[in-house]
Amino acid sequence: MQLNPDDIARAAAVLGTLRDEVSKAVVGQRAVVDQTLIALVASGHVLIEGVPGLGKTLLARALAKSLSLACARIQFTPDLMPSDITGHTVLDPNATGAVDLSAPGAIDFTALRVRRGPVFTNLLIADEINRAPAKTQSALLEVMQEYQVTIEGQTLPLDKPFMVLATQNPLETEGTYPLPEAQLDRFLFKIEVGYPSLEEEAAVVKLTTLQQAGDQLPLAAVQPRLDARAVLSLQKMAAYVRVDDKVVDYAVRITRATRAWNGLAVGAGSRAAIALVRAARAAALLNARDFVTPDDIKQYALPVLRHRVLLSPDAQLEGRKVDELLTALLGNVEAPRL
Repeated sequence: MQLNPDDIARAAAVLGTLRDEVSKAVVGQRAVVDQTLIALVASGHVLIEGVPGLGKTLLARALAKSLSLACARIQFTPDLMPSDITGHTVLDPNATGAVDLSAPGAIDFTALRVRRGPVFTNLLIADEINRAPAKTQSALLEVMQEYQVTIEGQTLPLDKPFMVLATQNPLETEGTYPLPEAQLDRFLFKIEVGYPSLEEEAAVVKLTTLQQAGDQLPLAAVQPRLDARAVLSLQKMAAYVRVDDKVVDYAVRITRATRAWNGLAVGAGSRAAIALVRAARAAALLNARDFVTPDDIKQYALPVLRHRVLLSPDAQLEGRKVDELLTALLGNVEAPRL
């Protein structure tokens, strides 16, 4: 499929409009908003991490409102069960073949009906995902990778587009459960939300207090701009953005370098290199280009890699940070010249 320059320009304009809508609620945080949009176009999931009060849930809600898509939210808690996410089966007494439950041990499985859980949506907001135990978190493994749910042996596909926007608080560890490595690897990006600037914070205060009582999220100004068909079209276009073999090689060399870098006990797997290329393609589309540059790979290496590597014990004792080590690694891997 050959991308038309006019189509590329229209796609970038549409994504710019979507960015403007999200920015009506999320003041500043341009890089965070762009990374979320890139994940959407790359058909990936995002883990949004930041201290309380920085707008993690607001970002997810604003994106959901700017899209004419089905949206569901799950508040993760320690007592949340996997079936609360995926759904479960119930006996339908009106179904053909239903049996008399008064008979000892009588169960007619042909009369079971699937009650779908909140995961059957387009945008799933998993709020404070690390509040639930690993057993519950793992309910999202099949969903995030294969876009389907298996309930009582029955496989049910999800509607596309589908995206998980999960939030977590990095500071409060009491009553939380670390996400399994297999699940972390299924997130395209781990987005870190930092503190805003003085001007941005003042604008946030004005926006959330002007003619508004209580702590309601300032979403009234956000309007839907894209529907499911438009999102799928953008995702298809991103898949055809040109990537030179040298750029692919660069992504692979970065990924392989994490496996032998001093300070990292565990490096990234092959899915990281795939994620780098997918993210770079979406970033090129956002910037109205039909080709990927090495800078696209380098710019999004941190959100792609930071949740896929583990610090060594010595690095932890020294107080080293993952982003610090990855930044040094990127400076050591030579970028290709196109």
